[in-house]
Amino acid sequence: MARKAKIVNNEMKKRLSSKYAPVRAELKKIINDTNSTDEQVAEATIKLQKLPRNSSSVRVRNRCVLTGRPRGNYRAFGLSRIKFRELALSGMIPGVTKSSW
Repeated sequence: MARKAKIVNNEMKKRLSSKYAPVRAELKKIINDTNSTDEQVAEATIKLQKLPRNSSSVRVRNRCVLTGRPRGNYRAFGLSRIKFRELALSGMIPGVTKSSW
């Protein structure tokens, strides 16, 4: 199980990311627009740099919702490979069966 601090920190990053997503999108739109003047691009770049670092969506780590494990996660289920296998074999995940041929 992951440390509680890591899980809490990741949740904070998710909240900040969703809070600042529209602002970041608007600033990036100005920066990438070919019709923007150099002054507008410079101003938007400075504003983007002043936003909290953890508000970027790339800083959010996919973690297992049960254990907080950061690696080997199935995005569709939100579970690590270990917990996914345990729950699937016990029949707790609807529609998932062990394949055999």
